[in-house]
Amino acid sequence: MASKPGELRAPAWCHGASRKDAYKRGIASAPSVPVIVVLVTFVGFGALAQGAGLTMAQAVFVSVTVFALPGQVVLVDQIAQGAALLSTAFAVTLTSVRLLPLTISLMPYLRDGITPKWVEFAFAHVLAITVWIEGMRRLPPLPDGLRAPYYGGFVSALFLGIMCATTLGFLLSGQVPKEIGAGLIFLTPLYFFLSLIGVSKNSIDLLAVAIGAVLGPILYLTAPSLDLFLTGLIGGTVAYGLGKWRESGS
Repeated sequence: MASKPGELRAPAWCHGASRKDAYKRGIASAPSVPVIVVLVTFVGFGALAQGAGLTMAQAVFVSVTVFALPGQVVLVDQIAQGAALLSTAFAVTLTSVRLLPLTISLMPYLRDGITPKWVEFAFAHVLAITVWIEGMRRLPPLPDGLRAPYYGGFVSALFLGIMCATTLGFLLSGQVPKEIGAGLIFLTPLYFFLSLIGVSKNSIDLLAVAIGAVLGPILYLTAPSLDLFLTGLIGGTVAYGLGKWRESGS
């Protein structure tokens, strides 16, 4: 839910700013450590796509239409294995469904009664893990009317950067060993894991992260198509239940 007036102090640039000003500010704020990490991982994806036999145009197309690195990696892997279209679509869907709760939690900040519905749908499409983390950190202090254009500027810059990074990785693919390319792709989940620890507000949040860290490898080996979904569901449910049990006993 959007923050109530007075809960958070808006940045100084918001005073008297127009929606156009907010859009420009969103573009200007895009260069940051999280965004650089994302761009580096997409360089790795470009190299991976080239190695799987995709053309540069196809690699860029996958980046802009899927816009979620795990789903893109699964898609390229399925293509390289010659998998059927239906099974490929199902695998990518299972990988990407984890973004639905993130979308549901962030979209209320972007509904202001001014932004057209088709733009809101576009915003939902470009919501990935890093975008969600940055959105939940940056949007709450902004006035309602400036959140959507600010977010639009931020993701526009990120969108362009991802296209360039994918292209660069594709062109450099012959010079990037597969091990390094895989390491670059791994930076995004590593950043997300560390960010979860950083934004945890209490011991229950940290417990959920810890349970997920233990369950993740186990479920990857036992239920690889549902590992992320089950890890989040079980870890979050157990941590929430323990938190309620502790509250009732205190």
